[in-house]
Amino acid sequence: MSASGTASRPTTGASASGAPGERELLERVKMHDLDAFERLYRIYQPRLARFLTNLVKRPQLVEEVLDDTMMVVWNTAASFRGTSKLSTWVFAIAYRKALKARMRWPDPLEDQQFDNRVSNDAAPDAELEQSRIRSALVDAMEGLSAEQRAVVDLTYFHDLGYREIAEILGCPVDTVKTRMFHARRRLRQALSGTLADWL
Repeated sequence: MSASGTASRPTTGASASGAPGERELLERVKMHDLDAFERLYRIYQPRLARFLTNLVKRPQLVEEVLDDTMMVVWNTAASFRGTSKLSTWVFAIAYRKALKARMRWPDPLEDQQFDNRVSNDAAPDAELEQSRIRSALVDAMEGLSAEQRAVVDLTYFHDLGYREIAEILGCPVDTVKTRMFHARRRLRQALSGTLADWL
């Protein structure tokens, strides 16, 4: 299964254009609506791809893990009870799938284009600055553990709070805070000048 295209940050309700929100799409997925599933896939594909690329470190595995994640969403949509954000549920599935992939393939392959990637959701007038910050941050994150990279990625690239990150990673909030503390300390050592202040 493969889908392409980009979408704006997901919303829980219908968008201003009248398009269904992700919760409504999931309700349709529960009824095995393939069109709704493909739309939900397109919403999450860019966000999950960015997150997974930073975790599995093997470009050829990213699409596989992403598809495995969305297959779980398709097969278990009815189990989502709405006790957390839909994005929290989806990212938690992706995180578990990524950990399993890392166990199968523990030695990462070098991705020559990784440091040059720019987020698809950067505003046009800030694209250059965002590219510079993201490139420097991604490069500095190479020295972090996978757990620390996950916390930093979800915080800075997905704008999630510690409580939601804890739900995704399946650990206490204090653990998330500790990982972020040590990650920031190491990142500040790796970065310099104004970029270090950005953290």
